[in-house]
Amino acid sequence: MFKSKATMPEGQIDTLIGPQVVINGDFHFSGGLYVEGRIVGKLIAEEGQKAILTLADNGSVEGEIHAPVIVIHGRVDGDVFASERVEMGAKARVEGNVHYKVVEMAAGSVLSGRLLHVEAGKRAADVDEPEAVHALRSVGS
Repeated sequence: MFKSKATMPEGQIDTLIGPQVVINGDFHFSGGLYVEGRIVGKLIAEEGQKAILTLADNGSVEGEIHAPVIVIHGRVDGDVFASERVEMGAKARVEGNVHYKVVEMAAGSVLSGRLLHVEAGKRAADVDEPEAVHALRSVGS
């Protein structure tokens, strides 16, 4: 349904988390990560590396996700931070805010949170900070 537009070969999977797997704790990755299981903790792509996270229909994440490209078909309970693109399939369910540069949502996907556009070069952490607070921190540095 969705075609991968990333610079990695389409469908490349370097790591597979199977449907019977439950991971408790933060998980750092690079390359293609395909999640069919459950992760309780943050999913974090290594800084400066090409990374694509694909969350399968029955996959779930309870925590934040940080990656350049994020494809969601399952459930996410937490904020999503994509420096390049977020794709939400028809069965996607997200309880949290989605920080994106480009977003694609299929009919039937559900987002209970806000869509927050992140401009190129702006840190995702800056988006959560009110502008006045960020300005004060910049002046005080």
